[in-house]
This record gives sequence, C-alpha cells and structure tokens, in this order.
Amino acid sequence: ATLRALVYPFILRRTKAQVAPELPPRAERVIYADMDGAQRKLYEQTRARYQAELLNLIEKKGLNDARFKLLEGLLRLRQIAIHPGLVQPRYKGGAPKLELLLETLETLQSENHKVLVFSQFVTMLKLVKRELEARRLKHVYLDGRTPDRQARVDKFQNDPAYPFFLISLKAGGVGLNLTAADYVIHLDPWWNPAVESQAIDRAHRIGQSKHVFAYRLIARDTVEEKIAELQALREQLQATKQAWGQSEAPLTGTICGLIEG
Repeated sequence: ATLRALVYPFILRRTKAQVAPELPPRAERVIYADMDGAQRKLYEQTRARYQAELLNLIEKKGLNDARFKLLEGLLRLRQIAIHPGLVQPRYKGGAPKLELLLETLETLQSENHKVLVFSQFVTMLKLVKRELEARRLKHVYLDGRTPDRQARVDKFQNDPAYPFFLISLKAGGVGLNLTAADYVIHLDPWWNPAVESQAIDRAHRIGQSKHVFAYRLIARDTVEEKIAELQALREQLQATKQAWGQSEAPLTGTICGLIEG
C-alpha cells in the first residue's frame, strides 16, 4: 500500500473514451419494483427471524462470531427480494421483479433489440429460462457449468432469432464480446459496482455501433436499496480518491467499516 501511494501520481491511466473515442454513448437507469403481499410478508418474517438470532448470538458470543450468520441473513433477504422461489422452491405467490423483466423483454423483442440479462444467482436465471421457454421465446444461456461457451456467444452474436442471452455474473462478467446486444439488464445488485460495469462492458466495447442502455432492477424497501446506496457511496469515494491521488487501501478499509456497521 505504501508503494502504491508513492507511485500513484506517476501512473498514467487511459479511460475507455480515450482508447475508443468512436464508441457510442451508454446510458444507465435504475428501475424499481414493489414486492407483492406474499413476498413482502416472507421478507419481513425472514428479516425479523435473523434479527432475533443475531441479537442473541451477539449477546452470547460477540460480534465476530455473528458475522457468518449476518452474511447468511443478507443473502436470504437478497434472494427473497429477487424471487422468493430462490428460498422456497414451492413458493406460488407473485414475483413483481420477474414479471417486470418479462414485460421488458417482450417489449424490447418487438422493437428488434438484443438483450443481456445478468444475475449472480444461477437459480434465478433458470427461473427466467423456464418462463421464456413457456412463452416460446428463443434465448441463449450461460453459467459456470455451461460447455461450448464460444458456440453460445456466436449463436447470440450472429443469429437474429435469439434476442436474449441469460448470463451468470461470475461466468460472463468478463472476457465475452457481445456487441450484438444494445440492452443490458441486471436482475440483482452486487456490492461492487465495478463488477456490474464490467458486465455492461460486454456490450459496450470496441465493435459496438449502437447506443447501449443498462437497466438495474431494484426491489424497493429492501436490502437491495441499501446495496445501491453503498454502490453510490463507493463511486463517490473512488472519485475522491482519484482526485486526491490516494491509494486504495484507506478506501477499502472505509467501505469494509461501512458494511460491518
């Protein structure tokens, strides 16, 4: 960290605009979805249960021993906010975020757009895949276990009959050239906005000739909104760091402290 602080003022970094000035604009937008009654009830019940368990665990063993339970609770709340079926496979209630996604995809298909759909949860991608198959909407699918990655990329890139590409964030966030797409949809937020930005860059890169639109779907009044707030704060801190030429070590410590708080 000391070495990085010393050499940082002498490192020249080129932005994407400098490397590829011919790239078309890229616009990003957050779209909010309200949970329905059954989903909201499950979310609040889960939140209350983990809150009680955490308070009891902290009282008996301290904060350090409660961290894994805290992370587990955050994961379950995030899953319920996306689709309760990720936590309860037999869930039969509504999932407004999935309904919003399907409506958006059908609209974009009617306008001859191609779309990348990212989620960090493979189970959620498979739910979307099942719904698309039920509607007889052709699509390409890729996660960490998918063979013949390049064959699937080529199908999406070259075949107009396949307008949708469902991709797990970890498997497809980097290393893919998907310039056939001009829309990117993130089904769930991640703590680090740079990871989401890299996923959007699968479409917004050299070879892209169309404007690129990125949508982030957020469930209102959930932990997803808190993640979005942390993302915004992180971006502000990154901008401040670049302006002052600071190393990343103090920034990382600050963010870790905010998350733990």
